[in-house]
Formats: sequence, C-alpha cells, structure tokens
Amino acid sequence: MGRRTQADRDAVTVEIGYALVSAVFVAAVAFGVIAGPKLMFAMPYAVERGLLLAGCTAAVLVFTVRVVTVLCRFSRGNRPGGEPPQPSQPGRTSPDS
Repeated sequence: MGRRTQADRDAVTVEIGYALVSAVFVAAVAFGVIAGPKLMFAMPYAVERGLLLAGCTAAVLVFTVRVVTVLCRFSRGNRPGGEPPQPSQPGRTSPDS
C-alpha cells in the first residue's frame, strides 16, 4: 500500500462527509415516520413511549447501516492506482465502460 495523494485523501474526506450527511437525513426520516404519529394523535403514554423508543432504535440502526454501506461501496470502487474494479465475469465489460 503506497502513499496516498492529496486527491485520494480529499476523495476519502468527501465520501465520509457524504456518508454522514446522508445517514443523518435517512435516520431523521426513519425517526419521523415511526415517532411522527406521537405528535399528531393523542395516545396512551405507554404507546407514545414505545413509538419514541422504536423511532430512536430505528434511527440508530439506519444511520449505522447507511454509513457502513456507503463507505464499503466507496472502498470497493476505489482501488489503489485508481483502477476500476474488475468485471464479475471474464471477457465481460462493466456497465459503465
């Protein structure tokens, strides 16, 4: 593993930022979908508490999954030397070539 260029470091920084910002957005949407009815309807305390807990749990889970998938996808597509990943079958080209 050789030294990374400034462009490689910048690409990693941008990808981490994208992963975090998009994960926050998706987590907020998941929380809103699950815990949103708590704000719109009168419900028993136990149900409101359950929706809030389920919303927080879903938000944390969705945030984590989004960050991991974005960064894993980036690392698979970012080979040393800037080479694109190899096609899955010999003799075939990738769709974006």
